[in-house]
Formats: sequence, structure tokens, C-alpha cells
Amino acid sequence: MINITLPSPAPRPLPFYLAMEEYVARQMEEDDCFFLWQVPSTVIFGRNQLIDNEVNMDYCRANGIQTYRRKSGGGCVYADEGNIMLSYITHDERVNFTFNRYINLVALVLCRLGIDAKATGRNDILIDGRKVSGNAFYHLPGRSIVHGTLLYDTNMQHMVGSITPSDEKLVSKGVKSVRQHIALLKDYLTITIEELKQHIINTLCEREICLDYTAVHQIEEIEREYHTDAFIYGHNPSYTTQRNGRIDGVGEFEVSMELKNNVIKGIDLKGDYLLAGDLSFIEQRLINQPLTHEHLAAVLPPDLGDIIPNLKREEFIQLILK
Repeated sequence: MINITLPSPAPRPLPFYLAMEEYVARQMEEDDCFFLWQVPSTVIFGRNQLIDNEVNMDYCRANGIQTYRRKSGGGCVYADEGNIMLSYITHDERVNFTFNRYINLVALVLCRLGIDAKATGRNDILIDGRKVSGNAFYHLPGRSIVHGTLLYDTNMQHMVGSITPSDEKLVSKGVKSVRQHIALLKDYLTITIEELKQHIINTLCEREICLDYTAVHQIEEIEREYHTDAFIYGHNPSYTTQRNGRIDGVGEFEVSMELKNNVIKGIDLKGDYLLAGDLSFIEQRLINQPLTHEHLAAVLPPDLGDIIPNLKREEFIQLILK
């Protein structure tokens, strides 16, 4: 694996590093690339999440916490200088293989430090049953990108105050507070965060490529999209019918539909589920279909895992019919 570095250590906002992932995926031919990054206090929410449902914007504004959307699915994340952010870019397009390989590599890094870290079936890495790393996945043509967090230390007040997860999500994890299901590596290690970063690079990477300033300029051009209101806040059209629910092992859904004579004329899927393929595959198949089990089952394949990992047709239909 190749460690990708920048010619200057100047601090940059989170969208720069998301754009850097895109640049590496589109412009670099090397098989497996990797880089670490850190940001000031920032909330990043998933591609298919509604910001008003996930982020306490008043708290963020009052405490100088930036908010950005990413292009991968998954849930809302708080990051600051006490987090290490990880980005992995590969040519392999097998979603489950790529995702599992990456998560297990990160777990291995921690195990080599004497920590009993375990990768879960969805997108987390746990220590003593508590989450220390959350990760998400998305495709660009010919490339796969996995990125996530690694909690060394963080401002727990900001984490709790800036993110507003639903009560259902907290109950599903069997916890009474966010702190109860978060693990911080500082409680398990005697090394500093800088020493941890070097350990990660030494364990995972065989060589280094430093980008030049021409590449940095191209990344900054890609970055522009992430700063636009259109991308951050998205387009949230009004619909006549909503269905909300959680599917175990998949995530939370907020399904908005425009119905006319019980026929679906428009549909929008939001939530914290992971995204492995083109969501429009599901949405377009449901347009102009009567909202009945028979008609929905006829147009959807039994397994929707290629689009949303672990999602089965029957579970999805039951959610939108309830």
C-alpha cells in the first residue's frame, strides 16, 4: 500500500481531504493508496441524510463546529484534532471484499498494539464492545473508496451536543448515552496520537508518494463542490407520505413518497444506511408502481445488497408498507 502525502502540512478543511480521495481515485494508477488526515471540530453527515434530522445546527454555530456532507452513505460523525481520519482507495470494486479487507487491516493495526479490536459485520471496529472506528464506502468509476474515523481522544461534549441521533438508534445499541458506546484509544495506549499515526503508516504502507502543488490545485478545484449549499443541504422536496424505520444490520430509513391514487409518483430514500451502488436503481423501479406488496415485489430483486449492503427486498417492502 502507498502512503499519499502533501507537500505542505498546512491545515485544511474537511472537504479538501474528500476531494483528495477523488483526485487519487481518478488520477493515480497505483493499486492501493492510503492517507491519514485530521481536521478541526467538524460534523460530517452521510450522502442520504437530512441535515436537520442529524445535526444540532444551533450548537454547531455557537461552538464554531463546521458541517459538511460526504458522498458516501452511513451515519453522522463528529471529528476533531483528537480523531485520526483514514482514507483507502483501491481498484477492487467488490464491495464486501474491499470493505472487509480495509476494516480488518485497521483492526490488525490496533491488535499489534496489544488492543483486542474486532471488526463488526457492518462498518465499525469495537474495543470491549464499544465503537472506536466507523467507516463508509463509495464508488468512483473503476475505483472504490473507504474512509472512516479512528478515535484517539475527542471532545465528548461537542460530539454529544452536535449530533442528534434518534432515540431508536441509541436503544438499538443497548446504551443510555453516546459515551457508553464510544471507546477512546487514549484509554488503552501509552503512545501519543502522533506516534499512533506513524505506527499506522508503518504497518500498512510500503512506500510514499508526495503530491506536488499542481495536484493540490486540482484537488482544490474538486473541493469547490463540497462547499456549495446545494451539496451540503441537498434538495429536500415535499412528499405526501413518509415511512420511518430501522432495519437491523442495515440502518435507519426515512422514505418519502408522492402518492396519487395509491400509485408511487415520486420517492426519496434518506437514512444512515451504507451505499454500495446506485440508489436510483431502487427508486426508478418503484415509480408508477401501486403501493402493494404484489407490485413492489414484482419490480425489485430479492436481494438489494448490491445497492444497500445487507438489505433484503422483503424487509424493505414491509418498511414502506407499514
